[in-house]
Order: sequence, then structure tokens, then C-alpha cells
Amino acid sequence: MVTKKEILEFMKAKAYRPLTLNELARIFLPDGKGLGAFKRLLREMEEEGLIYQTRAARYGLPEQFNLVVGRLECHPRGYAFLVPDREGEPDVFIPPGCLGGAMHQDRVAVRLFPSSHGRTREGEVVRVLRRAHRQLVGTLYKKRRSVFVVPDDLRLTHQVVIPKGKLNGARNGEKVVVELTTYPGPHTPAEGRVVEVLGPEDAPGMDMLVLCRRYGLPDSFPPEVEEEAENVPLTIRPEELVGRRDLREWLIVTIDGEDAKDLDDAVSLELLPDGTYRLGVHIADVSYYVREGSALDREAFQRGTSIYLPDRVIPMLPPRLSNGICSLNPEEDRLTLSVLMRVDSKGEVLEYELFPSVIRSKARLTYRAVNDYLAGRGGVPAPLPGLGRMLELMQELCLCLRRRRLKQGAIDFNLPETKVVLDEEGRTVDVYPAERGIGEQIIEEFMLLANETVARHAAKLQLPFIYRIHPQPDPEKVASLEELLASLGYQNTRLGTLEPARFQEVLEAVAGKPEERLVNAVMLRSLKQARYAAERSEHFGLASEYYTHFTSPIRRYPDLFIHRVLRSWLEGANLSPKRRARLEKLAQEAAAQASERERLAMEVEREAVDIKKVAFMVDKVGREYAGFISGVTNWGLYVMLENTVEGLVHVRHLTDDFYFYDEKKYALVGRHTGKRWRLGDPVRVRVLRASVPEKLVEFSLLTEAEAAGKLSCV
Repeated sequence: MVTKKEILEFMKAKAYRPLTLNELARIFLPDGKGLGAFKRLLREMEEEGLIYQTRAARYGLPEQFNLVVGRLECHPRGYAFLVPDREGEPDVFIPPGCLGGAMHQDRVAVRLFPSSHGRTREGEVVRVLRRAHRQLVGTLYKKRRSVFVVPDDLRLTHQVVIPKGKLNGARNGEKVVVELTTYPGPHTPAEGRVVEVLGPEDAPGMDMLVLCRRYGLPDSFPPEVEEEAENVPLTIRPEELVGRRDLREWLIVTIDGEDAKDLDDAVSLELLPDGTYRLGVHIADVSYYVREGSALDREAFQRGTSIYLPDRVIPMLPPRLSNGICSLNPEEDRLTLSVLMRVDSKGEVLEYELFPSVIRSKARLTYRAVNDYLAGRGGVPAPLPGLGRMLELMQELCLCLRRRRLKQGAIDFNLPETKVVLDEEGRTVDVYPAERGIGEQIIEEFMLLANETVARHAAKLQLPFIYRIHPQPDPEKVASLEELLASLGYQNTRLGTLEPARFQEVLEAVAGKPEERLVNAVMLRSLKQARYAAERSEHFGLASEYYTHFTSPIRRYPDLFIHRVLRSWLEGANLSPKRRARLEKLAQEAAAQASERERLAMEVEREAVDIKKVAFMVDKVGREYAGFISGVTNWGLYVMLENTVEGLVHVRHLTDDFYFYDEKKYALVGRHTGKRWRLGDPVRVRVLRASVPEKLVEFSLLTEAEAAGKLSCV
């Protein structure tokens, strides 16, 4: 059987010249057998961008034809950038008119212009390898004899013509889902048919419904998945407790947000006679109910994670499990996997146990109630003997663990999250920074410790596993950060050693100073994104050699996978070579899928919050607010308000000078006055407009005289 690797190695040879299908077949299939499979393999490699077929039907590597393959990032103004597949290779600018009918997110082959080189490369799309969009969401318009749909995603710049008889009853101005029947060409429009009519644009909840359709998020589970979920009992039978440690009499509680329904972690804590702590982290035993290869498991794998929007949750598992038998609801028996850790006053784990258990949570506490109690603003959150003392011990241990974590070099940005408050019809009534009090920190530190302990345990046993890794930052970006710090007076930061502790030292050095926001923002951009991997590697941000995600199996597939592996080990099952090989393969696949779905979830959740923020500002035009510069670009300044709403001050509104972008200083600088607007600078702005379709709030900067006046409050 011919492999992709063999074909690529053959084509990489210096003596290789582009060959036809028949010429390649004579080399790789000397007996003439398997031509059909060989054709399919070449077609698959072409779609993946590994090889390229010319108009003369000859095959070679893309670079042999001066081509770059990658994913297209389009801009509403008609231009685009190609993000190459090869890591570290610079993007390629695609001017308007050179897209060749390609659309946002399509995989394409781009031919570089002859004068294109270095980091200013330009090119044109010569072939679409794989279309990203089979359907799209937009607004339907009827004008005279023509009917067309304008996509909601402004990066999809092609209108879609709807032929006669393909309207599906849609009316003018309604939101619709369109299936593309003909993709756009260089000189021809896209065509499609309406497959779903969503309704009027101003209908309650329409903004989130449109977002879900745009990203292809499901609003229900397949029938076979629902059927399996319905067969899961809602109570625990006595025989299911065999082999489990009974912790139902322990003082165990959950601490979550007020709106949370999928409670997958509970905690307990006691002070032992020798002065050490016995911390219990008890996690829902979801793998007991979701068996490998079942319809529930396959669907959870595809979804990868639960997605949390301001007005709804797209769960990884059906609510009967996620909010029912798997959720650690108060005063209900639940099956769990428990990690008991004996921890000293320095935050070090002296010993631990990992075992299957059954618990009965004594109370569902909220972060707010715990924060109020520990701050002296309220009484004990629940009438349970010993609860107040346990919460005080939790605060004590939390601070110990935090000190240990920061001492070993963990990076702590303390970035604000946004809380969006909606009315019954889904309209935004308030936006403000979410609190990160001691209650949130307690759970964060306890989960971090449990995850680290389980990862170390799995690595010691060499189990097939999924780790959470965070690669070291790119040295070039770190060098730029050091250059910025030197310009601010911070010398010899030693960030080039790529030791996490050096980064945390910088954050502590700038804390409370005018440049804090600037340094925090640039440092964050210098770091890579954490991801899942079947091979263990360091987690740079946590300064940890061993880390995984174990504590949220209701809402994250990697957690569910490793629970399944741990259950096999706990039950004493010996992994045969065949079983180990299968689990290792599954770990690779699940890590890749979960990483991809996590990135999508983050994008959807961020966009959903941004939509609600913009909607909140629609009736605030003319009001004035305090904020700080959160982004600097060629086209203007991004300003974040104290309520976390972000908007643009376009350069056209900076009328006191002609400004240019100083990339190294992260600033817009006036050519004549030398006036500088820099990332992190405090400013005061007036709201000019807020457009939900554009997802844009536009500001103007106040003059010094205007800024001296009283500001409105959000």
C-alpha cells in the first residue's frame, strides 16, 4: 500500500520533475494494481495541500510551483491574508480582486507575485482546495426581480443569489440559513437555496440563534443519543456502590456560579492533628455512564466541549446527564472519582489517594455567598455544622497553594472576564467585570492541584493519557517584549531564558504602575495557546512539568477520556499491547479534536459576549466614559471601558495631527506634534455609534477640556 510519506519523499528529491498520474503510477504501482486507490490518495493529498496538480495534469509539491497553501482570512473590505500551513512562515497578503472566488476560511493555493519576498509577500488565489462553508446565515432581500442573501459574517463578502422556487417561504428582511449550491467564481456569483427560515431580525434571542447557526452549533442531540440518555437511570442502585468508598457522611460541598447547573466538582477539607490539610476533590464519574464507543461517547467526542453563551448552553452531554445524574446536586447520592491529598503548609502534596467513591453533597454554595462570608459581609452560606470553619481553612490553604504556585514561577495575569445580564427576552440590561474573589480562587487552586496530581500519577504509571500542555513562547516575540521593557527602564529581565518565573517577576515589577496594562497586554500576546496532547510536555504558564484536565468531565472530552483510563487502572485491568495501542491512538485523536473544538468554543463565546456588549451600547450614543487603550493598529486605537466594552477610535477622528503606527512602541505617533497614544494609556471617550451587524462600537477621544468635565457612568 503506497503511503503519503512515500509520495512526498519521492517528490522532495532534487531530481524530481512534475509527473502525470500515469507516470507516477508506473513508479509506485509496477504491477498496475490498485490504481483507483492511488488516484484517491493523490486527490486526498491535493485537498490537504500536500501536493498540487497543474493545468497540464502534472503533480508536484506546492513550493515547486511557487505556491503557498493555507487557510484564508478575509476582510470585509475585500482583501485577505493567507495563513500558511507551515508554522513560522509569514502570511501572504491577497489584494482585492485576487481571491478567485475563494471565501473566508477556505483552504487555498496561492501563487506569489514575482516581486513578493520576506514579510511583505503578496499573491493571488489560483485554486480553492477545500471549501469551508456549505451553509451560511444572512438576511434575505427582495429587490425587483432579484432575490439574494447578504451574509451576517462580513468577512463573507459574496452575496448569494436565490433562484426562483428556492425561497422556502422566506420573506424580505428575514434571517435565513442558505445552503450553497454554486460557489462564487472570479466573475460569477454564488447561488443557494433557503433551507431554514429563522425569522425577523429583532425577534427575542435571534442574535444568539444566528450565531449558533453560523458556527454550525447543534440545538438538539441525535435520536440515538437521546435514546441512550433516556436509558440512564436517575438514581443509584445499591449494586453500583460495590468497590466504591462511601463518603456520603463527609462534609462535602460544591462551590459554583449562581447560574451553573452542570456541577462536576465538589470539595472537602479538614485539618489533621499533625497540622497538615486533607483536601478532597471529588469529580463526577461521568465515564461510568458514558461508555467507550457508545452513541453518547461519539457525540461527546464530536462536540469536544460545552459552549456557554449569555442566554444558553450548548452542552457536550444531554441535560439528563449533564444537569441530572452526573451533576453533583445537593442532597443526592452521586458516583464520583475522588482525589484525597495531604498537603502541608507550604502547599506541597505529601501523599495522595485516587479512588472511586460515592458522595452526597451537603450544600450547593455560590461564589458570591462564600466571598461574602469570608469577607465578613454575610453569615455562613448554609446551616451546616463545621461549614464556616471549613471555608476558613479553604481560604487558608488556597493562599498557601497560590504562594507555592507563584514561587515556582507560574504566570498570573488576573485578566477580567465579563458578566452579561439579560432580561427575559434576551436583551442586555447590564455589563460589568466578573468578580474573581476568594471563592473563585479556592476552586481554581484546588482544581489546579488535583489536575497536577493526577497528571503526575498518570505519567508515573505511563498510562495512555491526554495532557494539557503550554509550549514555550516564540523567542522573537520575547525579544520584542524585552526591547519594550528596556525602553520603559526595565533592564536585565532575562526573559530570553524562557523561564516562567522571569515573566512573573516582570508582572510583579510593573504592578500598580502606569505601564502595567501595556506590559500585561504585550506579554500575553507573546505567549502561545495552551492545547491538549497525548505526549507529556511542560505547561509554561503554570510552570508545571505535569498537568492535565481531570476535573470537568461533564463539559470537556479530555477529562472524560482520562477518567475512562483511570477507571480501567483502578479496576485492575491490565492493558494488553493491543488495548494500549488503541488507547494511545484514541488519545491522539481526542487531543486534536478537543483542541480544535476548544478554539471554536472560545471564538463563539467571545463573539457572543461582544454582540451583547455592542447591543448594550446602542442607546448610549453621546455618553462619555473612562477607559484605556487596549489595542493599537494602523487604522486607530481600541479602547476598553471600565465595564469591559471595547470600541474603536478610528484615525479619521484623530484630527489634531497625522498619526503613524510605531509597531515597536505599540503606539500611534503624531507626525508634527510627536503626540503619542500608546497601548495601556488611560483615556476618556464619547460614544459615536454602536452597530450590532458590524459588531462595532465607535468612539471619539475627548479633548483635554472635555475630559475635565464629569463622565457618565455605565
